[in-house]
Amino acid sequence: MQGRATSVAPTGAPTPPTLVPIRSIGGSKRDRQRAIRELVAHDPIGSQGELAARLNDRGFAVTQATVSRDIAELGLVKVPRAAGHVYVTPETLGASSGGPTAASVRATSLSDERLRRILADIPVTIGRSGLILLVTASPGTASVIAQAIDESSLTEQEGTLAGDNTVLVLFADEARLLAWRDRFDAIRSSALEGRTP
Repeated sequence: MQGRATSVAPTGAPTPPTLVPIRSIGGSKRDRQRAIRELVAHDPIGSQGELAARLNDRGFAVTQATVSRDIAELGLVKVPRAAGHVYVTPETLGASSGGPTAASVRATSLSDERLRRILADIPVTIGRSGLILLVTASPGTASVIAQAIDESSLTEQEGTLAGDNTVLVLFADEARLLAWRDRFDAIRSSALEGRTP
């Protein structure tokens, strides 16, 4: 009887990560966010669209807006890697060499929190002209909003320009504008949900 050759991993070799199979994942927000954490931990994912596609492949019916809200809630940040800018979890940043530190992740969370607080206090409307978004608020508030945007984890914009009550947010292309808008809307939604009547 012929035996089948088996290969044995050398002692001390890391074992490959075990991903949760598609069939065992439910459709709950908790399960979806756990899947997001697993995906970004194991693969270089650089866009919300790519992450949405990967989640759909794993059995989650999601939109890019849902993914944007999940990214905000999980505190994922984009960092430069060999494969380009990719999403990572805050925990992995402290362990990676040459990348942002845990302190910088806390600073990012705090800066998003500042934008969240401002959006909870100052109602804004958003208009569009080509590759420019116009964020309009009450008189005298544009510079505060622009600074909060510039200091936040919103990075798709080329820059901001503040007047008295309007902030112009400039973009290089449509994809970046849409991704920024989804992320901004997620931050604004969480700000409005957290506001006490």
